[in-house]
Amino acid sequence: MSWASPEDVFLSTSLATYLDRKLLILLRDGRKIFGILRSFDQFANVVLEAAFERVIVGVNYCDIPLGLYIIRGENVVLIGELDTNTEELPPNMTLVSESTIRQAQKVEREASDLKGMIRKRMEFLDMD
Repeated sequence: MSWASPEDVFLSTSLATYLDRKLLILLRDGRKIFGILRSFDQFANVVLEAAFERVIVGVNYCDIPLGLYIIRGENVVLIGELDTNTEELPPNMTLVSESTIRQAQKVEREASDLKGMIRKRMEFLDMD
């Protein structure tokens, strides 16, 4: 006896329910890829059409077009369907150019590296 009726398609764990729908895929390295799911296989390898990477730094963001994009399943952390009727971003976010967002990423990465270096140098103060 099955608990789910044919109307309960939302209970399915198969990617087939997401075919031809706009998805957000979060990757292991933290990247966020958006696109329309066109194909997948048993390893969760996916093919996205009209894909783009959304890079967010602070209140700035940039959508970098990728076109037809293949993602290896082992890199996928999360797959979620986007509601096309709602706004994807909060109203305070600002769209900037790719060069501006890359520069902001570089500054953020350098600040993070500096913070890590300072923490490492201060480890000797930890007297557990």
